Amino acid sequence: MPAFAEVAAPIAYEGPKSRNPLAFKHYNADELVEGKTMRDHLRFSVVYWHTFRGTGADPFGPGTMLRPWDDGSDSVENAKNRVRVAFEFFEKLGVPYYAWHDRDVAPEGASLAETNKNFDAVAAVLQEEQQRTGVKLLWGTANLFSNPRFMHGAATSCNADVFAYAAAQVKKALEVTHNLGGEGYTFWGGREGYQSLWNTDMKRELEHLARFLHLAVDYAKAIGFKGQFYIEPKPKEPTKHQYDSDAAACLNFLRQFDLLPYFKLNLETNHATLAGHTMQHELEVASGSGALGSIDANTGDLLLGWDTDQFPTDIYLTTQCMLSILKSGGLTTGGVNFDAKVRRESFEPIDLFYAHIGGMDAFARGLKIAAAIRAEGRLEQMVRDRYASWDSGLGAQIESGAHSFASLEKLMLDKGDAAPNQSGRQELFENVVNDYV
Repeated sequence: MPAFAEVAAPIAYEGPKSRNPLAFKHYNADELVEGKTMRDHLRFSVVYWHTFRGTGADPFGPGTMLRPWDDGSDSVENAKNRVRVAFEFFEKLGVPYYAWHDRDVAPEGASLAETNKNFDAVAAVLQEEQQRTGVKLLWGTANLFSNPRFMHGAATSCNADVFAYAAAQVKKALEVTHNLGGEGYTFWGGREGYQSLWNTDMKRELEHLARFLHLAVDYAKAIGFKGQFYIEPKPKEPTKHQYDSDAAACLNFLRQFDLLPYFKLNLETNHATLAGHTMQHELEVASGSGALGSIDANTGDLLLGWDTDQFPTDIYLTTQCMLSILKSGGLTTGGVNFDAKVRRESFEPIDLFYAHIGGMDAFARGLKIAAAIRAEGRLEQMVRDRYASWDSGLGAQIESGAHSFASLEKLMLDKGDAAPNQSGRQELFENVVNDYV
């Protein structure tokens, strides 16, 4: 019997006037926006970890989720059955992609060899389901943070054996990602950071992290994996400070260790806010360096100070995201990946559909609004007008490198003072955006 028997057919687009909670109001996969279908713009992906491994547990109580298909065991057979349920969900939701951590899909064994054997057994079912449904792997990644062996980090551990184990684990995860046709591979430094600098050699740890990533690049080349590598920034949790703290820190690290040609960033809204930034800020930082690759679509609660991973429903947020993404040329190897989880109180299986449908509709609306803003060009022209002094005369000369401090001093001595500033008109800009939303 299907796990989601109450959802009898793939979720359909019924338009904005629909009140059917199991229908899309704005996401019309084949609708063209700026010459591409919504499907190709948004490249939606469902994460395996929150959606099919999340239990709803929190520090104050055990899990609440009702998952009738899951027997609660760590058996390979239960893991295989979970795969089939997951692909029923992907297929009925109509998403083209999914993403996993290695330990989401297959249980650890008593040894690395047994763990790899378990992974291979479950990966065979993943392959079967991908072929059956046409759903593809957006990216894979290794869980290098849950097992106690990673208490001091993985690539940045003070224990060389742990570095070696992490390398073996990533090697296997890369192989499985490659065999499944994954379009990318993500590194998230869950415990790559520090709790205290008294006991930390930060320079050495960063050098080890860089060596680890170069080894991954080398192995990808060796096996013919041509997918995109990503780093996902996050400032804290579970460590006090993570080395991949935000987009700027990641880009600085990648440049310092000659890794930028091989990596782009996978940005997450909730991680951006934990870093004291907006998602729009992180997107602009990444795209300005040609390093915007993919996004984890979620949001946090501004009244709570931790990573709540809620589904995105704020149309202003999704508009900002899609405006930056469209401006940067759009997502190619990456996608809009729902690294989000239903609330502890939303414990029934059907809530997984409601949550994802809402998030997909929110991003579809954001896409359409961003495209409308770009098509009319008012906002873009207002920005150009603000920087008009750089388009000719002195500004153009400075940008072309025609001036020095000495020549600029001479100009200002002759002129006496700078020309009066123009208003930034922030309120007008915000009003213009409201015209579209």
